[in-house]
Amino acid sequence: MTRFVLALDQGTTSSRSILFDHAGAIVATAQREFTQHFPRSGWVEHDAEEIWATQAATIAEVLARARATVDDLVAVGITNQRETTVLWDRATGRPVAPAIVWQDRRTADFCARLKADGHEPEITRRTGLLLDPYFSGTKLAWLLDSDPQLRARAERGELAFGTIDSWLAWKLSRGAQHITDASNASRTLLLDIATGDWDDYALDLLRIPRALLPRVVPSSLARGEAIALLGGRELPLGGIAGDQQAALFGQACFTPGMAKNTYGTGCFMLMNTGHAPQVSANRLLTTVAWHLDVRHYALEGAVFVGGAVVQWLRDGLGFIEKSSEVEALAATVPDAGGMYLVPAFTGLGSPHWDAYARGTMVGLSRGTTKAHIARAALESIAFQSAEVLLAMQRDAQQPLLELRVDGGATANDLMMQFQADLLGVPVVRPKVTETTALGAAYLAGLAVGFWGSLAEVAANWQVDRRFEPAMPREAAAARLRQWERAVERSRDWHVED
Repeated sequence: MTRFVLALDQGTTSSRSILFDHAGAIVATAQREFTQHFPRSGWVEHDAEEIWATQAATIAEVLARARATVDDLVAVGITNQRETTVLWDRATGRPVAPAIVWQDRRTADFCARLKADGHEPEITRRTGLLLDPYFSGTKLAWLLDSDPQLRARAERGELAFGTIDSWLAWKLSRGAQHITDASNASRTLLLDIATGDWDDYALDLLRIPRALLPRVVPSSLARGEAIALLGGRELPLGGIAGDQQAALFGQACFTPGMAKNTYGTGCFMLMNTGHAPQVSANRLLTTVAWHLDVRHYALEGAVFVGGAVVQWLRDGLGFIEKSSEVEALAATVPDAGGMYLVPAFTGLGSPHWDAYARGTMVGLSRGTTKAHIARAALESIAFQSAEVLLAMQRDAQQPLLELRVDGGATANDLMMQFQADLLGVPVVRPKVTETTALGAAYLAGLAVGFWGSLAEVAANWQVDRRFEPAMPREAAAARLRQWERAVERSRDWHVED
């Protein structure tokens, strides 16, 4: 008897596999980190083969930990780091270049030229996105422009492009499936989000051959539409969603106006806006949330450096040995001592969209210690998220009553309380914080009838803790004004050699 859904959660720094039961509870998990490559300032690359190797290893490991076999699985779901661009040979299945990661800024000048030429309003109208290096389209254009042979091969149909979901689906099906779901496709800068098809204007602007592109499929696939080959057995590949949309689904934010924030390598806040795309007046993104019977949409704000600032404290500065130690270090001081850390290591995302911003610390004094820096680093995650929420509330038709949160950093009570204080609304942490993987599992399980309805899925969601705002609103506003001053000092800093 099949009992579990297997969720593959392929993130920016690690690959994970998680087994979920019918109650939406975690049965077992396995995780492996992989190498981050930084060949030049602002460049970030991954080895797609290493990503697949780590993901495949976690599948075997999670089954072993649960003392389960492939026969115990009802379906497989994929969720993934979005916008990361993979280009591979259709015949050999091997990448022809390093994967360019969503954080990568190498196409900043290209995007600036397109903006100067007046293309951004039309791109935004069609795709819901802005002309920023964050998205896959300009990364793919850069790969083709950097090597004439790659462009010629792409035009002949010899190469395949995909974000990480496409790459995993290709590998899982041994080359039988070249697909992407609507949520991931909506992050490429190449999709018409109103029609759900690849957009000719965007393809022509970026000179992207259609022959490269995967087939766009729903986020919850009908049984038999896609398969995963595991242990010699065919399993339904039932769900695919970009990590942030999957988290919105896993948080059961099924009603327009509900919102969540995921605290991972970056931070990503999404608000369900229903069946119609809503255009932002505050430089937020309009995105496909998921496609079930029809497409659902969301507004999104993206913070490029969230938990990555803690990794920097650990690996770059050596302040801590493990990321989990940062809360204790930050708690040794009552506040950040008047200093602010803006972790614009790869530019600023929403609502600034400044690819040339760089990391800044201001307000340093002789009394500043590593504890103050650690506290300022944690506060920077909350400050950036607060900027996004304030922009989102200006766009929304109704005020947000609570913010559902997930991701590894939500275990940090100090930061969650500070987040509630800044926002002035309750921050709600669920009992299962692995909502990204859970969302992929739900999409896959719904496809095969393991769960019968959205109502059944929503009934699984349970509160672990509510963080109520305690800071006076005037004090929170003053802190946000100081943060804005610090951000201005990080703006437009980097100049290409």
